[in-house]
Amino acid sequence: MNNRDSFKSRLGFLLVSAGCAIGIGNVWKFPYITGEYGGAVFVLFYLAFLLLMGIPVMTMELAVGRASRKSAVLGYKALEPAGSKWHIHGWFCILGCYLLMMYYTTVSGWMLAYFWKFLNGTFAGIGQDAIPKVFGAMLGNPLEMGIFMAITVFGGFAVCGLGLHNGVERITKWMMSCLLILIVVLAIHSVSLDGGGPGLAFYLLPDWNRAVEAGLGNVASAAMNQAFFTLSLGIAALEIFGSYMADDFTLTGEAVRITALDTFVALLSGLIIFPTCFAYNVHPD
Repeated sequence: MNNRDSFKSRLGFLLVSAGCAIGIGNVWKFPYITGEYGGAVFVLFYLAFLLLMGIPVMTMELAVGRASRKSAVLGYKALEPAGSKWHIHGWFCILGCYLLMMYYTTVSGWMLAYFWKFLNGTFAGIGQDAIPKVFGAMLGNPLEMGIFMAITVFGGFAVCGLGLHNGVERITKWMMSCLLILIVVLAIHSVSLDGGGPGLAFYLLPDWNRAVEAGLGNVASAAMNQAFFTLSLGIAALEIFGSYMADDFTLTGEAVRITALDTFVALLSGLIIFPTCFAYNVHPD
């Protein structure tokens, strides 16, 4: 008998699963990819791929996890027909998760370092031209980078070490709630900036001429890649969360909710970035 634990509340499952999907792909990558590929037309392609591919694939990944109640490799072994080799895909998923963790711990280290620089006044009184030099100096200091990366890794281990309910579910509820509030506040501030109106037009009004210049095929391909990246699909992350999913949660319903929350954050990130870019004369790509 499988005694694998499950989330105590639907809100906890939603925020933890969405927390896996919401991240760099929404707050960082989505705005600059949108800027690079012409603005609102890219957003339309992106939303279409979320509906046509993102939600169905996420539903399937949640189904594999809940049906097996096991980790990625063992889940495929439990469900695959006798003699088949679907569990090999689970090993590739684990490898992908390790590679993704290297990427995320590096960028998380950058963000933590910038938070420290904000507190100690590193950016106070310096000109716009000097700001990129701060980033370059950080990249050129392996000790500084290593320290902040290590802090993020040990912080993650500490949360997971507290268990599913007392650690991951409880802490993620607070952190995700704070993130959503912060993003809403930043979006309201950004759209009220003087000179930000052209940024809103760039982001929200489709300009097919810009999309044609970038190449409609390139726009569609980038939108599809972003849809998969932002939802953390294809690396068994959602399968793991699905393995802790209660039986009374509907698979498609949870996939729709997670995708909706993820998309909400991405769209708000665009509202933060593009009016600010135009208000401060920063190129949107």
